[in-house]
Amino acid sequence: MVAQWSQVGDVNVLASAADWAWPDAVRNIFKPRGVNLLMAENAGEFVNIISVTRIHTAIVDLDSQRYNGLATVKIIRRDYPLVPCIMLTHKADKELLGKALQLDAFGVIAKPVNLDILQQLLHRVFLKRYNSDLFAR
Repeated sequence: MVAQWSQVGDVNVLASAADWAWPDAVRNIFKPRGVNLLMAENAGEFVNIISVTRIHTAIVDLDSQRYNGLATVKIIRRDYPLVPCIMLTHKADKELLGKALQLDAFGVIAKPVNLDILQQLLHRVFLKRYNSDLFAR
């Protein structure tokens, strides 16, 4: 039997802020499940938020104009290795996928982000890492 999330506590997902429809789209996945969505504008904010709040998953936009997404994932992996990271990118080529493997990223999603794929990946993260079916359909 999969654990009910309410027994574990609040769920926090940290994602890249964006000027496009991304924040509203992911809120539609998280809000009905009671998941707190925190947004970071830059690498410093990612690290500051993770240092003071339990983050269950980080979703990092590798194509951000505001910060170096790959460097942000490296910092998260180095300082907070237990936080699962999902990467978003326009360029999901062989080289990037190799870097994602080296950084132990949980997954890479090509942009534009298909929200069904994101939800499936979140479901796998929470089943594997937290024994929770929070993102089941």
